[in-house]
Amino acid sequence: MASAITTLAADAPTLSAANTGFMLICSALVMLMTPGLAFFYGGMVRVKSSLNMLMMSFVSLGIVTILWVLYGFSLAFGTDSGSLIGWNSDYVGLSGIGITELWDGYTIPVYVFAVFQLMFAVITPALISGALADRVKFSAWVLFTALWVTVVYFPVAHWVWGAGGWLFELGVIDFAGGTAVHINAGAAALGVILVIGKRVGFKKDPMRPHSLPLVMLGAGLLWFGWFGFNAGSWLGNDDGVGAVMFVNTQVATAAAMLAWLGYEKLRHGSFTTLGAASGAVAGLVAITPAGGAVSPLGAIAVGAIAGVLCAMAVGLKYKFGYDDSLDVVGVHLVGGVAGSLLVGLFATGGVQSDVAGLFYGGGLEQLGKQAVGVFSVLAYSLVASAVLAFLLDKTIGMRVAEDDEVAGIDQIEHAETAYDFSGAGGGAASRNTAVPVPSAASKKVDA
Repeated sequence: MASAITTLAADAPTLSAANTGFMLICSALVMLMTPGLAFFYGGMVRVKSSLNMLMMSFVSLGIVTILWVLYGFSLAFGTDSGSLIGWNSDYVGLSGIGITELWDGYTIPVYVFAVFQLMFAVITPALISGALADRVKFSAWVLFTALWVTVVYFPVAHWVWGAGGWLFELGVIDFAGGTAVHINAGAAALGVILVIGKRVGFKKDPMRPHSLPLVMLGAGLLWFGWFGFNAGSWLGNDDGVGAVMFVNTQVATAAAMLAWLGYEKLRHGSFTTLGAASGAVAGLVAITPAGGAVSPLGAIAVGAIAGVLCAMAVGLKYKFGYDDSLDVVGVHLVGGVAGSLLVGLFATGGVQSDVAGLFYGGGLEQLGKQAVGVFSVLAYSLVASAVLAFLLDKTIGMRVAEDDEVAGIDQIEHAETAYDFSGAGGGAASRNTAVPVPSAASKKVDA
């Protein structure tokens, strides 16, 4: 049986302690991004939904980790079958892997590669959750996450990054997840919200972020963790490509934040903290597929273009009537599409490969390949995610009851509230006071 594991032979790579340590640190940085995302999303919703938003991200650390060990790693990175899926029985349960066995062609153990890729698998469904704020049963979300990573994420990861995957063989460039992570999650979010519908009060009631400091904290953690997400995706630190990706990550994020702020100042008259945080994330998304192919000047262009496009795109939900609660479609889908396609324009041919984009004499060939990758992943994820949501909605139900949504999903689904104000006034009367479930008369009060 063909194996993706290479042994320590005289003419084969040998284990590098430096690269192994570097990749373990990068894996931890990517893991930190999921709690960072939880804070980012948790601050953007109303107070009555903030715990639920935190939990929808946090629970992915549990669900996806177990599925990845049981069969996810094998499906994504096992021996190719038909260019669509992988399988390797040695990867099932991670039970047939030696501790010093190396990932094929690299100087890091298979275990290190597996755990690094695990953190990508964890955050991708968590990204989807931002589009569904306020209205999804937590049990339904748990089941959807398990089904979605199995049916959508694991196969798409194989297409894009697995040896023999059809997009990998086509030559689509996706350094760290523009297609496999961001377009995948953004298209899935759109598919699900088209099935489950809008929040109660969408376009009528104010739905402002309850804690912009939490949003900024979350954005900062995402920015920090993204250096591991991007620079680590070269799987080592021997030839300088990871260093270029590190620089480009910083540069593009800065450019996108400034571009978003400039757009909203011209369009709406203010520089907002939410705009700064959202612009930074848009830049991070866009540079993720492109950063190993472009120069720092190209990264500025990628970031600036993505910042403006994503700032424009977040308003589309009001025009077309889909309720993307926290702009997953506007930032992750649009940013991922922009960054992936811009590879075909700004690739220099002098960083991760000799593939050059249109502006560097490479013609339209790479742009065409990027478009195939973008729209195939978008279409598959959109349709498959909508089907999964439809099946769950018709069986166990995806949405909480309307009265429960109005009262607050935190109290209904988790029996908790984010903030305890019972003792705010002091005195004996405030002690040992339980937080009541809202009465019918108070359910119309927006938290």
